[in-house]
Amino acid sequence: MELKTREMNDVAQTSLAVGTERSFGEVITSSKEDVVPTPALWGLLSSIDIYGCDPETIRDAEKIKEFVIELCDLIEMKRFGDPVVVHFGEDERVAGYSLVQLIETSLISAHFANQTNTVYLDVFSCKIYDPERVEAFSRNFFAGKRSVKHVQERY
Repeated sequence: MELKTREMNDVAQTSLAVGTERSFGEVITSSKEDVVPTPALWGLLSSIDIYGCDPETIRDAEKIKEFVIELCDLIEMKRFGDPVVVHFGEDERVAGYSLVQLIETSLISAHFANQTNTVYLDVFSCKIYDPERVEAFSRNFFAGKRSVKHVQERY
């Protein structure tokens, strides 16, 4: 037995859970009359792990400050204050510098793990930027052998 088009649409409608997103960007709410459009993109978060970095560079507070200043210039982010770079970690597994740079549109942070020569970088901004440029620049600056990037849109 073949379902007619209207019956198929009714089945599709009832199979979607309340609050789920449809393919055309609307969210189903408690009734058919209460359809709410998906909100506009608010910001972008890139988490980039860079492996096999140059040990001297990731252990140099001045180089780390230089990095974040150049990164902000590259992606056209206005820095808010000076970068904060602090070395800490009693546990050798996590010992290394950490970086925080406030930007007018949010924050850039990183941790530099001495034991593994790895950089864990996060860039969050409500001003859109190119995560590919951030990854390539950062991997090059720290002479990393490889990197993994995760990008999340924030609404």
